[in-house]
Amino acid sequence: MLSPQGLVAAAALLLGLVLLAWCLWAGRLEVPGDVGEEEKEEEEEEEGIPFMAEEGSGHCRLLCKPSALAQHLVRSLGRSAALRGGRWSWPCWPQLQMLWQLLQPPEPEPVVARELLQLSDTGLVALDWLVGPWGAAGGGGVVSSPVLLLIPNAAGKVTGGLLQLGLRALERGFIPVIFNRRGHNGCPLTTPRLQPFGDPGDLREAVTYLRCRHPSASLLAVSEGSGSGLLLAYLGESGSSSRLAAAACLSPIFRGRDWFEARMPWLYEWPLLLHLKQGLSRYAGALAEVVDTDKLLSSRSLRELEETLFCRTRSRPTSWESYWERNEPLRDADEAAVPVLCLCSADDPVRGAAARSLPRELFRSSPFFFLLLSPHGGHCAFPRRGPRRCWAHEAVLEYFRAMAEFLRMEERRKGMPRPRRCGGPPAEPPVFTWQRSYTR
Repeated sequence: MLSPQGLVAAAALLLGLVLLAWCLWAGRLEVPGDVGEEEKEEEEEEEGIPFMAEEGSGHCRLLCKPSALAQHLVRSLGRSAALRGGRWSWPCWPQLQMLWQLLQPPEPEPVVARELLQLSDTGLVALDWLVGPWGAAGGGGVVSSPVLLLIPNAAGKVTGGLLQLGLRALERGFIPVIFNRRGHNGCPLTTPRLQPFGDPGDLREAVTYLRCRHPSASLLAVSEGSGSGLLLAYLGESGSSSRLAAAACLSPIFRGRDWFEARMPWLYEWPLLLHLKQGLSRYAGALAEVVDTDKLLSSRSLRELEETLFCRTRSRPTSWESYWERNEPLRDADEAAVPVLCLCSADDPVRGAAARSLPRELFRSSPFFFLLLSPHGGHCAFPRRGPRRCWAHEAVLEYFRAMAEFLRMEERRKGMPRPRRCGGPPAEPPVFTWQRSYTR
């Protein structure tokens, strides 16, 4: 017999499928395959290194600047089974893929131990350490186990897919922890301030705390959807001081302003907008000091809500243009000094058309950015049959394994000494010692 939560999920899935069928019948949503001339020309001039897989992920391509690091990643992903999952019955229906991935609960259901971290301005963010369900707390794993920081989307929605990735990582020996922004996912709002789209200040303090708590472990990060704007901005601003060994982005939003102005199909935008309003309504009294809460809660689009919350403030109003000068995810991308794998699908209905939304020149020119592009996969879905439904999760974990293997090989080849601990604080692990020669 289904639990109340199961009935709600089933009802939501059924409603979503009915709405989707109606939209497709009425012609309100773009059907994958009906691409314009620009997209057709792009498909004809495919670039990047192909990964042939007749099943599951299809024909993926890796777009990157040639380097020793890129060659190793190509070999590792080529040998991996991550890109060869079982067949999926909806390969050309990204809308259904997305709904299925969002509404399906993780298996098994994880247990989370929450830790509140006070920031320098007395604000709070929440760190959710994944616990079990095998009884071992994520925050107290083996000292040398890598810490995997999971960043939800910009609305703070912790999806079943993100939890599933955390469970897979826990099985592989990682210590997974979810970063929740101020006021998101039940985190108390102690200051009348929320985190802008691409402001990495709070994330920087959380990373510093994790480094102090696990000084001898490597630190990795994965973001999902619009949450990638925060991770990409952090990597660009921090440069070689990011303290991360490697990062990955699932279905990232690269151009924040364009994404807000273009708007998503209402089937995706309205549920996200309602989710944000529900969370903000809890703090309407506190936020009334700085914003017009009536206008905020009556917003009819994500852009209107973002503009009301961060541009039309009572104390320091600013323009939409100035806001994005400070919050575009890729504003400092040239300064990034940590390998970043971006997994994208050409039929992503949330990000928009690949020809306009993928910064291909960045992947051609930067030795630290890698684009793994799949023809199908929807938004954060990348489905395959079986209990581990998302092949992108396995690809991300394989990528992290390949990065660690590459550094160990380079250390042995060059005879680089490992740091020793002779009393005092432990030295940072060699995984943070990225050499420029690795990316040439």
